[in-house]
Amino acid sequence: MIFQQQKSATILVVLGIALLTACSSKEKTATETNIGPAINVTLATPSGNNGNTVNISGQVESSQTANISTRVMGYITSLQVKVGDKVRKDQLIATISNQDILAKRAQTDAAIAEAEATLKNAQKDYDRFTALYKQQSASAKELDNVTLQYNAVKARVEAAKQMRNEVNAMLSYTTLTAPFSGTVTQKMVDAGSMANPGMPIVSIEQAGTYQISAAVPEAEINQINQGQLVEVTIQSANKTFKGSVTQINQSSQFTGSQYIIKVSIPDNEKAGLYAGMYATIVLTNTNKIPTTNSNTVLVPLSSIENKNQLTGMYTVSANHTALLRWVRLGKTFGDKVEVLSGLANNETFITSADGKLYNGVAVKEKK
Repeated sequence: MIFQQQKSATILVVLGIALLTACSSKEKTATETNIGPAINVTLATPSGNNGNTVNISGQVESSQTANISTRVMGYITSLQVKVGDKVRKDQLIATISNQDILAKRAQTDAAIAEAEATLKNAQKDYDRFTALYKQQSASAKELDNVTLQYNAVKARVEAAKQMRNEVNAMLSYTTLTAPFSGTVTQKMVDAGSMANPGMPIVSIEQAGTYQISAAVPEAEINQINQGQLVEVTIQSANKTFKGSVTQINQSSQFTGSQYIIKVSIPDNEKAGLYAGMYATIVLTNTNKIPTTNSNTVLVPLSSIENKNQLTGMYTVSANHTALLRWVRLGKTFGDKVEVLSGLANNETFITSADGKLYNGVAVKEKK
């Protein structure tokens, strides 16, 4: 009985060893099959900021923008435009209810008519008493009284006319027109809403006047000069061009220690741009003062892999296979992006490959 049990145990051990050997052989075969031929790749190491450039972010904006509003209170009776509409200079934008102003103008017109009628009568008295005084038939006192009355009526006519000018000016604020040709970018209210003095109704941007506005930190503003050439990259429009600094704000009192600069955009680069697009501006640091940490890790944007909401890049493992490394990105500088974590500043990564990369695929450096 004992002999049979020992025999059965021996058979089980032999079968187990055979099964493990077969599995190991299959895994080895599968691994060898997956390796396949090595893919030629181009390798690089991260570049850092050499301290000779200043990188800042900005936005495209129109150099001339107008918020259309009124100086009177009233209901908006009509609104002739919507967002995106092209408008011409002096084109009608909106109208405000003006019945009360029209009534006031009618009152001033009546006051002018009354004052002018009184003036005609005073003019006759003045002319008559002037003639009598010359004939010594009226005293100087009588002539002075008539002259005083005549001048008072003349002043009343002038006051009524100026009142009408004021009413006409108020009436003009009930008809809003475009101050220049451009595009409607915002509509704050609709017809039927109550307009209040100074409350914007629509915003208009002048066509073809785009520029870039950027905020420069206090530590870097001394490295920027008016007229300085800069490199501008607008990634969303796939544009890179040279611009020049046209304006430097000398105060940061209301911008939190950030100095606002304006950068021009060449006319041939304005097509396809929209206000609000983000831009990266690279300025040569003529003072050679380091502006960022020299350990900053910069890699080409083309080497970044996006999978769902994660970002990564391929590095090379000790076994000469591709290894996808998840990284956290920072600011974008032209065609490069800052890697905040996930890649050392001296670590090799893959910039391009002659085939499709995936984890575990064999790679070799292209000669």
